[in-house]
Amino acid sequence: MLAKFRQKYIGDRAFYRMMLAIAVPLIIQQGITNLVSLLDNLMVGALGEMPLSGVSIMNQLIMVFNLTLFGGLSAASIFGAQFFGVGDWKGMRDTFRFRMIFGVGITAIAVAVFSLWGDTLSLLFLENENNTPAIIAETLDHAMAYLRIAVWGLIPFMLAQVYSGMLRETGQTVHPMIASVIAILTNLVLNYCLIYGAFFFPEMGTAGAALATVIARLLEAAYVITYTHLNAAKYPFIIGAYRSLRIPAGLCRRIIVTGTPLLLNESLWSIGMAAISGNYAYRGLEVVAASNIASTAWNLFCVMMFAMGSVTAIIVGRELGAGNIEGARDVDRKLIFFTVAVHCAIGVVVLFAAPLIPMLYDVADSVRAIAADMLRIQAFVLPVHAYVHVAYFTIRSGGKTFITFLFDCVYTCVVPVSVSFILCRLTSLDIVLCYALVQATDLVKMGIAMPLLASGCWAKNIISK
Repeated sequence: MLAKFRQKYIGDRAFYRMMLAIAVPLIIQQGITNLVSLLDNLMVGALGEMPLSGVSIMNQLIMVFNLTLFGGLSAASIFGAQFFGVGDWKGMRDTFRFRMIFGVGITAIAVAVFSLWGDTLSLLFLENENNTPAIIAETLDHAMAYLRIAVWGLIPFMLAQVYSGMLRETGQTVHPMIASVIAILTNLVLNYCLIYGAFFFPEMGTAGAALATVIARLLEAAYVITYTHLNAAKYPFIIGAYRSLRIPAGLCRRIIVTGTPLLLNESLWSIGMAAISGNYAYRGLEVVAASNIASTAWNLFCVMMFAMGSVTAIIVGRELGAGNIEGARDVDRKLIFFTVAVHCAIGVVVLFAAPLIPMLYDVADSVRAIAADMLRIQAFVLPVHAYVHVAYFTIRSGGKTFITFLFDCVYTCVVPVSVSFILCRLTSLDIVLCYALVQATDLVKMGIAMPLLASGCWAKNIISK
């Protein structure tokens, strides 16, 4: 029995070496990103609860763009990973062109929307009976000071995502990591200088945090673009990529058909998450600040989970592209088991760290208490979130994007959004209990994912059609 279990769920040394070769750079990159995000949060938080809340609201809105971009690029990445699995560089070049055209289009729309209606969108989080007009006005001022500059960072962010995604599909995760580390460290230093006016820099407050981010994004994009073009012999997909914008009609149609559910999924899912945050915000700025602290720390503890999603997409996608369906199912079981086991251990760490992390912030004791309770809840649900996260990337790797749309976006908009709305707006339950019940809805999602994965309906080769 034990031998059968090991054979089914535990890989050999070669498997874990291959997995870690892809995962470690992603973990380092994501870990440094989220650590610096935590430090950024601390720096903005030192300005007060209203600046912290203002920046938090803007980041919720920018997340909608980030995930919409991710969703649009994801369809091309499914094809890109499978094209690489069979050594088809022309196919990868075509997916690169699709990525670039989509990226430019969606970024132009986002810049226009944020520039014209940023204040209106921000007020959706602020206008409620728990906030006075003075609090709303001051928080909105901080939010808009941040957004007016941060919006221009969307362009280099898009370029970095297009290039880094293509490199990762070839198994190259080190140089995207280096690009991110350069950007992250630059962001950290400039945040300190521009928020507080250190050394010879002006004191810009929340606007300084935005400017630091834009400069960091520019450096990240410059590095990854330069590296790719200087190593064109190693990455032939980039050779001649800009000679034409032509994409074979059949491939373009297949990417759009496959990608539309992903695009809708990420867009509507991010809107759903913003709606959940808005429901929490209905309980006042204390809850906004506390949930911001908890989510920033949560992201730091989830670096392995985020990395394993990408690892699953890459490794399983390669196996499917090569036509090894049973091999894809086998490696997927092992990847999921590894991910959940690791996050059981990380959950214990989060549980012990929960009361300590909020103490780093210069906020009211009530905010710290709410944030600590939120982190304790997250510690218990972390293995569930890990399973659901990797399940999403598993189903997506075989091109079953409509299923991922139902599984991720529709579920989020129907269940957690509705539960958070009812609990936060229509009851007087304590916010911590409301938060726990919303988080617990992922148990149902896990119950849906398990039979889907076991059935193998997702394990399809989509490039041989």
